[in-house]
Amino acid sequence: MTDRTEHTLRGKTAVIAGGAKNLGGLISTTFAAEGANVVVHYHSDAAKADAERTVAAVQAAGGEAIAVQGDLTRVAEAVRLFDAAVDRFGGVDIAVNTVGKVLRKPIVETSEAEYDEMFAINAKSAYFFLQEAGKRLNDRGKIINLGTSLLAAFTDGYSTYAGGKAPLEHFTRAAAKEFAPRGISVTTVAPGPMDTPFFYPQETPERVAFHKSQALGNQLTQIEDIVPLVKFLATEGWWITGQTIFANGGYTTR
Repeated sequence: MTDRTEHTLRGKTAVIAGGAKNLGGLISTTFAAEGANVVVHYHSDAAKADAERTVAAVQAAGGEAIAVQGDLTRVAEAVRLFDAAVDRFGGVDIAVNTVGKVLRKPIVETSEAEYDEMFAINAKSAYFFLQEAGKRLNDRGKIINLGTSLLAAFTDGYSTYAGGKAPLEHFTRAAAKEFAPRGISVTTVAPGPMDTPFFYPQETPERVAFHKSQALGNQLTQIEDIVPLVKFLATEGWWITGQTIFANGGYTTR
């Protein structure tokens, strides 16, 4: 199949899981500025105000957006998210999943409840978001998952986080093959530790300094450096599929 369509976001509809703030919020507003309709997913009441601010920012820029709450560890909520997108905009062209939870804890101290929660958020929700996107996206759609550069690290403490994100690589490869007949590309972007509020509670100041020292410019990954890559994969980068892309300033390589 040769794709001769225009590779822009203009007139497209994007579902952004975790799209209320931080990386997801910037993806939402960036896509809207390029002419996309945006479905801003958020998890809990705690993020409702952020989601509403993001929707307002989209609308102020002349775009269209809705906010949809849902616990994506429940398959029915993933279905409802895409239902809302199709009901409002008539279809979905792009699905971006930024949902994740970080835990730094030794294996011998990790409880069964913590393990179950981490794998539910980082693996199960990603799988069924991907499943629903595969069912609902228009032909030649784009699916972009957010992984972690810890997949290429030899480190301690992050067994349930990196372990829970690791299945995304195979989910991505399998989906890229299965959805290819419809021209849908599927990729995973694996940032380094990001300079967001999710990162710091897990680390000591000394470890933050170490993480910074492992990347270009002695800095953490900035969300502003990840969004252009996500935008590229959703547009001109359509030919990239089945890949995990380590965008991390050299923090880890593979």
